[in-house]
Amino acid sequence: MNMPYELMIGLRYLRAKRKQTVISVISIISIAGVALGVMALIIVLAVMSGFEMDLRDKILGTNSHIVVLDYNGQGIQNHSQLVSKIAQVPGVRSCAPFIYGQVMLSSSRNAVGLVLRGVDPAEELQVTDLARNIVAGDLRQLEEASLSGEESEPRMAGIVLGQELARGLGVFVGDVITAISPVERISPMGLAPKFLRFRVVAIFNSGMYEYDSSLAYVSIRTAQRLFNMQNRVTGIEVKVDNIFQAQKVSEEIQKAVGFPYWTRDWMEMNKNLFSALKLEKLAMFIILVLIILVAAFNIISTLVMMVMEKNKDIAILKSMGATARSILLIFITEGLTIGLVGTLLGCLGGTLACWIADTYQLIKLQGDVYYISYLPFKMKVLDIVLVSCSSLLISFLATIYPAWQASRLDPVVALRYE
Repeated sequence: MNMPYELMIGLRYLRAKRKQTVISVISIISIAGVALGVMALIIVLAVMSGFEMDLRDKILGTNSHIVVLDYNGQGIQNHSQLVSKIAQVPGVRSCAPFIYGQVMLSSSRNAVGLVLRGVDPAEELQVTDLARNIVAGDLRQLEEASLSGEESEPRMAGIVLGQELARGLGVFVGDVITAISPVERISPMGLAPKFLRFRVVAIFNSGMYEYDSSLAYVSIRTAQRLFNMQNRVTGIEVKVDNIFQAQKVSEEIQKAVGFPYWTRDWMEMNKNLFSALKLEKLAMFIILVLIILVAAFNIISTLVMMVMEKNKDIAILKSMGATARSILLIFITEGLTIGLVGTLLGCLGGTLACWIADTYQLIKLQGDVYYISYLPFKMKVLDIVLVSCSSLLISFLATIYPAWQASRLDPVVALRYE
């Protein structure tokens, strides 16, 4: 296969002769500059994508994709009928009722305010990943748990605590704690807070400090008794087939159930957080493109020096019949080769660095400061393609001026003093 002579000469110029070692070194520096810029871009975008994906998975592992609530805030009375109606909406995978309220838990060592969620254990597993997050105990004992396992012992409701919450209270599986509800009860002394004792039956770890330190689960019947809700529930949790279609399914559910119910999907509930992440990702991309722009100036300086060094060669080529277009292509080929090699090396290095850092979880984070325990790296094909195209485009633009200057060289002037 015959190679176009413009390409052959352009590649040959990259291999410096003994007297032109400086040009070869500058070419290597230019390639390294492009490679480092591309590598930095891929790593940063992978970090931002990984943080977003990991945060999304942890949020959706503890929360459902859609929640259905009532406008008056008094709870849903006929939740069984509502669940049946929601389940018929296309795109809905499963539904489960829940109760949501705030209580104070106290142990012999500490007292903590938290969010208490009443769920049906069997149905909850269909809408969240609670079972997968259990690190100690048995979720099946949530309904009723005896103090010691003996039939003669009084039975009490079970409770599932977050790992950080259990650590703060100083309790383990099998310990007994007391819940204090803000809902008042009538006593001989007048109105008083409602107390209920629980046995810790399981501990979960969602990977998010915010949830693990301030969330606990009890059964729906226990929550109804604690909050005086009779047979009502706070709302309905919904899991959909495609999380990115949650907004569309939410609108369909809203049409199906009508007033006095309203729906919220996971993207709407966490809109501020994910919008901030997307904006930060865009800002980091723009900032780090400047690294590639710096490398582009190296390409320009390399080609300018090459044109000055190759004045005689350009004049001879033109004397032999080479057109201005051919000279232009020679130096564009040379600049694009630098950009292409640098881009490939940067993609390879960035991909390898991300894979190693994510596989071995090299960068640990403080869970009480950040949402996650380690820094995840998730590479997206679209991000890599976007970075590569941006790098090649900048490299191409960097070649235009030096190549144009070379194509305008007058062979008579160049050879006059040779």
